[in-house]
Amino acid sequence: MKIRTLDATAVDFDVRLTELLALGDEPDRRIAARVDEILAAVRRQGDAALVEYTRRFDRVEASAAAELEIGVDAMQAALAALAPEDRAALETAAARIRRFHEEGRARDWHITDPDGTTLGIRVTPLDRVGIYVPGGKAAYPSSVLMNAIPAQVAGVREIVMVAPAPDGARNALVLAAAALSGVTRAFAIGGAQAIGALAYGTATVPAVDKIVGPGNAYVAEAKRRVFGTVGIDMIAGPSEILILCDGSTDPDWIAMDLFSQAEHDELAQSILLTPDAAFRDAVATSIERLLPTMPRRAIIETSLADRGALIRVRDMEQACEIANRIAPEHLEISTANPRHWAERIRHAGAIFLGRYASESLGDYCAGPNHVLPTSRTARFSSLLGVSDFQKRSSLIEVSAAGAQSLGAVASRLAHGEGLGAHARSAELRMMASK
Repeated sequence: MKIRTLDATAVDFDVRLTELLALGDEPDRRIAARVDEILAAVRRQGDAALVEYTRRFDRVEASAAAELEIGVDAMQAALAALAPEDRAALETAAARIRRFHEEGRARDWHITDPDGTTLGIRVTPLDRVGIYVPGGKAAYPSSVLMNAIPAQVAGVREIVMVAPAPDGARNALVLAAAALSGVTRAFAIGGAQAIGALAYGTATVPAVDKIVGPGNAYVAEAKRRVFGTVGIDMIAGPSEILILCDGSTDPDWIAMDLFSQAEHDELAQSILLTPDAAFRDAVATSIERLLPTMPRRAIIETSLADRGALIRVRDMEQACEIANRIAPEHLEISTANPRHWAERIRHAGAIFLGRYASESLGDYCAGPNHVLPTSRTARFSSLLGVSDFQKRSSLIEVSAAGAQSLGAVASRLAHGEGLGAHARSAELRMMASK
């Protein structure tokens, strides 16, 4: 196969990198129109629309939406029926994910002024959240753990899972992961129709307060459309990996790490930055040799040909500059002294340090969340965590003395803004507390 090779010292590199990172907007407009149609139908017709779209898109016949619900007993049965090795792997991953996210739980705090006025923050969990688990091209029990466990750690009482089941095939590992991670209700529905059901509610599917989890372009667009009716975690684009390598890692390892993202989707992006031209060529050779052994060869080949690149940089300093421009979802720093180069990284969803930290470990069991910002949004957003399932309310308890000092400030500022009632509200308390 042919994967593009670029030179970061070339005069046209900026233009070529911009082209590499761009995703055309023509398909997005068509997707948006289709999603609007689906969401409108779900909002208007409820369960009937869910049944129809599930029949049409997933080839599942159901006479009522209730038939698409997966009971808690079915989830527990799936867990009990797992091979011991599979169950052990799921339980180990779940324990590591839970331990990591417990460290990120926000807590109440307060401060008290000398006059007795107390200010603080009260943290409360969301009541009900929806988690979307992809299930079209592959099944993702890891996504169940990554989405549900931080919600459970945050204290969310109801966790509603939706996961497509094409041709009626309900993945046992997905159901077992749901049982392990505190999912309270689950439905075998997917696509934009599942997002609409979670956002608006139907007779069968309860409306939630927030929707999290990755999905295809239709799911991402549906989340964009329902934001405001519900909260969302992010608009997730195709998966990405950027590898910074000094040329001393086994090129087969690097090739396989590039494959690990390319196999997700034809639009996934895998890029290598290295100052060693000979190493770049060695990785290209490894790609040619290893690609025929991959079960998802066709997807990988399309992804690497359309959106992948092997880029020679001037030095590792330039590699870090380019990495910050790309702001990748996953960043591997496969070098000697990786912490040195990590200090230069400002924008990345997840950073993997050293030759042994493959991105695949982060996808499954390292502990940090694998729901990460894509499409350069790591410039301003972060990985999914417990804080995404918590709300903060400010607490303001004012003493009589505080009403005097704060009231004078508020009154002055309110008059300056021409808001007389605001000023008078503060002044009345000033008079009463003298």
